[in-house]
Formats: sequence, C-alpha cells, structure tokens
Amino acid sequence: MLKTKLKDELILSMKEKNQLRVSTLRMINASIKDLEISKRIDKQAEDVSDNDIIGILVKMVKQRKESAETYKQGNRDDLFKKELEEIKIIEEFLPKQLSEDEVIKIIQDLISKNNISDISGMGLIMSELKKKYSGQLDLGLASKIIKDRINSWGKKQ
Repeated sequence: MLKTKLKDELILSMKEKNQLRVSTLRMINASIKDLEISKRIDKQAEDVSDNDIIGILVKMVKQRKESAETYKQGNRDDLFKKELEEIKIIEEFLPKQLSEDEVIKIIQDLISKNNISDISGMGLIMSELKKKYSGQLDLGLASKIIKDRINSWGKKQ
C-alpha cells in the first residue's frame, strides 16, 4: 500500500538526514492523516485508499507548480527551486504519467465506445478517466482534448 511505502521512505530519509525529503514526506503524511480524520468525522468506515492518496499527491503537485510559478515571477529563485525539488519527491509516488498521445487514444476509444456525439457526454468520459486513470493524466488536458474531439466529430456529421 502506498501509505506504508510513504512511511518507510520517511524513516529512510530521516536516517539519511535528507531535510527536504523528510519535510516533504511529513507534509504528505500529514495530509493523509487529515483525510483519515475527516473520513472518521463523516463516519465513512473505509480506510484511505491508494486512489485517495494519489489524489492528495496530484493536488500537492499542482499547488507546488502554481507556487513555483509565483516565485519565479517574483524572482525568488531559492523558493522556486525548493518547490521544484518538492515536486520531484512527490512525483516519485505517483503512477507513471500517460503521454498526450496515450490520453488522446484513450479518449477517442471512450467517445466511440459510448457513442458520444455532443458535449453532454463529457461528464461520462471525465468520470471514466478519473476512475481508471487517477493520477496518471492531467485532467485539464483531458478536458481540452475531449472538447476538441467532440467538436471536430460533431462537424463531420
């Protein structure tokens, strides 16, 4: 389980005295703990799944990319580099990212399999992508590709 792997990596990083890695892994574990607490409060009996953790990691990467961009614009190279290093650490625990070509093929298959001919089917495709490919693709990019494919398909009719 991903949660166990993260804890093991934290212990190893502490032994190696790798400060940045330790602080990043502690942040991840704290976010997981927060989710566990919120699930308990909401009386959801299930434990935090790997998909839940992947969702946390994706969100953390996105936040760090936004922060890095802000730091870059503010000429804060030290903080910019720190954010990029944290992103690398977090991404180690994410599934392999699909290429844009792979995403396009998956989306085309879903459109044809579900006979989607207009934008109203976008929600169905997005939910399938989230369910099957969580953390493996950029949903913003997927959304753009879906719109392009559906619009170009609709014009062929």
